[in-house]
Amino acid sequence: MNTTHQDQQDKLIFKIAMSISIVVLIAVIVLNQQVLPKPDVLPSWTYFLPKLNAFINATCSLLLVVSLYFIKKKNIQAHKITNLTAFALSSVFLVSYVLYHWLAESTEFPNNNPSLRQTYLLILISHIVLAAVVLPLILMSFYRGLQMQVALHKKIVRFAYPIWLYVTITGVIVYLMISPYYPIESGTIVTDTLVK
Repeated sequence: MNTTHQDQQDKLIFKIAMSISIVVLIAVIVLNQQVLPKPDVLPSWTYFLPKLNAFINATCSLLLVVSLYFIKKKNIQAHKITNLTAFALSSVFLVSYVLYHWLAESTEFPNNNPSLRQTYLLILISHIVLAAVVLPLILMSFYRGLQMQVALHKKIVRFAYPIWLYVTITGVIVYLMISPYYPIESGTIVTDTLVK
């Protein structure tokens, strides 16, 4: 493949990665604003989604650590399969996250424990910001890796990997901190000032 064609393809992939990232970010912002109509009766499985999301995040954290182990052992095929599995699970997470935040009412951390609330907010905000930042990095690192452009893949992964790992781990921490306040199937809601 000549250099001009490769450059054009790289630019196209970059534009696609950025477009996907922007669409996802806009979807999350719109869902957070609660402007989309909700069904009158929530499906019962709605209340299971946060637990599913935490399980997916925990699994992705484990897969990312295993992926690092495989690449250190120069097992490229296992590294690739592990990363593709983590990416597929992250995609399922995104669908589940979008569904939950569309269907369910916002769950907020109460004010009755200010120091714990501040810790929660710090973790939550860093989690959200870095989740938005890491998506285009993940997409570009996958592209470079699948193209076997190892040097460029390593350059991106140097930033993408620790951020992605942080996002998956803090996703579990955020769930554990907010889960006592999630609505139960009967419909009770705890409200305050910042949504999860």
